[in-house]
Amino acid sequence: MDSNKNILRWGSEEIAIPYLSPKDNKVHKYYPDFIAEHKKDNGEIETLVIEVKPDKQTKPPKPRKKTKAFLGECLTYEINKSKWEAAEKVCKDKNWRFVILTEKQIFPEKKNGRS
Repeated sequence: MDSNKNILRWGSEEIAIPYLSPKDNKVHKYYPDFIAEHKKDNGEIETLVIEVKPDKQTKPPKPRKKTKAFLGECLTYEINKSKWEAAEKVCKDKNWRFVILTEKQIFPEKKNGRS
């Protein structure tokens, strides 16, 4: 972000967003990876709240045998969904934009993990 002239300010894990965890039904704090002020092409300043995740973790796990690993992936996905829903609400209330970036957006030139 330092080399992008349209990023005016940014910070890492600067904000805490409360969310209800499906794991224990308690409120926890979610710290999105980044917050940034971005100058859009039209000159408007937009605040982005950015989460960086592997693409695989942004989708529900594909159904398969209910192993411990599969159940763990399901729980991780549900917790992430709760965090992201809370972030969407905070961003909507503040007129910010919540963005989830994966390796597909960050490294679009790579195919199947290779360049």
